[in-house]
Amino acid sequence: MNSLKNKLEQIYLKYNKFELIHPDPLEFLYNYKNPQDQEIVGLIASSLAYGKVSQILASTKKILNVLGASPKTFIQEEDLLFLKEALRNFKHRFTTGEEIVFLLMGIRKALQKHDSLEKCFLSHSNNDINYLSAITGFVSELNYFFPNNKTYLIPSPENGSACKRLMLYFRWMARHDEVDPGCWRKVTPEKLIIPLDTHMYFISKKLVFTNRKSADMKTSLEITEAFRKINKKDPVKYDFALTRFGIRDDFEYHQLFDMVNRCSK
Repeated sequence: MNSLKNKLEQIYLKYNKFELIHPDPLEFLYNYKNPQDQEIVGLIASSLAYGKVSQILASTKKILNVLGASPKTFIQEEDLLFLKEALRNFKHRFTTGEEIVFLLMGIRKALQKHDSLEKCFLSHSNNDINYLSAITGFVSELNYFFPNNKTYLIPSPENGSACKRLMLYFRWMARHDEVDPGCWRKVTPEKLIIPLDTHMYFISKKLVFTNRKSADMKTSLEITEAFRKINKKDPVKYDFALTRFGIRDDFEYHQLFDMVNRCSK
């Protein structure tokens, strides 16, 4: 296990670099200095993080252009009719402008009650080993305006989904290093859950962190526990570095597995 941790640390030091963020919607957070703007930008960007990367970036940029220099100020003060009109023709694959308005309305409601999304999240936290209960409560508040309080934009873990995009958001919020901005300073990384996309699922199967056949929440928790044995205080530390191999054209999986295999010999 120590040899694997050493190899993962080498991968982290080599690939967890600010200059390797692009193309990743995380890059939008660095255009804002206020953490309460960053937490809103992060939620929007992560919610739209499905489909082609170029389309994700373009769609996120369209919404942020509407929200202006301070998304928090806009959401708290702007007239809802203007917001509906501004996003009337918005379309990101099967996400409509109306759905984005529902999301922003949910954010507004949460801000009115808690002042920040971080405080909203913490209001649902308990002493469990992970943030599942906090995530479920957080999602429930944000989805208030959606039909039946449910949406694929911010799915709830109580339905069994791995909620990859949402776990990605929490990684951005709670971790602070060269890549993750760590906008939330009172939420600790040790309770985070791995963002389980196809790349991390493939890698985790190769590392024998799971034998499960479905990339659902149970699998995500199993993989997180495997990473927690390696790094108890920061189980999702290696997520960004490892998933570069499946996202960037200049990184190939065989490079990763060659590195990992060498540590077991």
